[in-house]
Amino acid sequence: MRKLVMSLAMVLGMTSTASADYTFVVPQKPGGGTTVWTEIVAKELAPFLGEKIIIKTIPGARDIPGFNKFHNDLQKDDKTVMVSHGGNGVSFLQENVDYNYADYTSIGLMNLNIIAGIRKDYKSGDKISFAAGSGMVPEAFAMTMLLCGPDLSVDQYIECFKKKVTWVSGMSGGERRLAFKRGELNGTRENPAAYKKHVASNPDARVWFTHGILDANSASHMDDPNYPNMQFEILFKNKYGVAPSGEFYDAYKLVKSFRDGMQKALWVRKDNPNAKKLQDALTAMSKDVTAIANIQKKVGKYEWKIGVDGNRQRDVLMTFITEKSLRNLVKFNTEALGLKSIYKDNLIVK
Repeated sequence: MRKLVMSLAMVLGMTSTASADYTFVVPQKPGGGTTVWTEIVAKELAPFLGEKIIIKTIPGARDIPGFNKFHNDLQKDDKTVMVSHGGNGVSFLQENVDYNYADYTSIGLMNLNIIAGIRKDYKSGDKISFAAGSGMVPEAFAMTMLLCGPDLSVDQYIECFKKKVTWVSGMSGGERRLAFKRGELNGTRENPAAYKKHVASNPDARVWFTHGILDANSASHMDDPNYPNMQFEILFKNKYGVAPSGEFYDAYKLVKSFRDGMQKALWVRKDNPNAKKLQDALTAMSKDVTAIANIQKKVGKYEWKIGVDGNRQRDVLMTFITEKSLRNLVKFNTEALGLKSIYKDNLIVK
């Protein structure tokens, strides 16, 4: 009888685990840009997955604790999926983190962009006031080059940034958005879904620049068709007559590639038995006219890279890391932005 009870308990336990809902872990508070994106995608994905998706938010400093928690513990569960974002990619380059993209299998990622907005009453030459935040390093690089021009050394760009940008730390996402709406900040940035929700409807705002869409095959960035002719490189050349180049620009390319190239990505551990089911469901969703129309209405038209294509995007990004670009990234972060960045020699592709 005891063996029978134990056998039944094991069967019931296995059944319970197999029928459990999927959990999508987001390293942010509710209402954050990645949380909003996850809610949009999960709603459309669940019918193709055939199971319910629960969103679990794990906020923390610079959105690192949630990803660390997934790496160290949560990924052991076969029905837990990590939703990482661009800020995690930036932290991976320059901070001590536990997570490592090489340890996971890509379910899929949306090859996205970030849109920087500016108030319509901003006048050329005015100082930019901008709130610091997770993943905003590429905006700092881009605005520095737009404000300061070509052919400067890294040290000169740092000095120019300090003169022309007020980098406001300590604001939450909600505080940042309210401050921009009130005019207390004249610059802001959002992912496509959050930009549509928080900035596009603001009559006092306009698009300032975007970073473009990563083309992993050519290791370059293309203009975003959702915001044509607003890519940083296009605006820079229009203003100064030359394309951006040099060591400072190379560091910018590195950090924006990691931030935008893996801005919204779904991961599971490498041997997760549900990986193919999740990839197949995401593929089916990406081909469904109604589901994609619902997503594009709130996010914009962006390409999905699923399974092997998501893994390939990660692998190509790793080749972008060079010693010089990484050192200059850390230098700008520490001396201009006041971030506790570290140089991670182990990231250099030998």
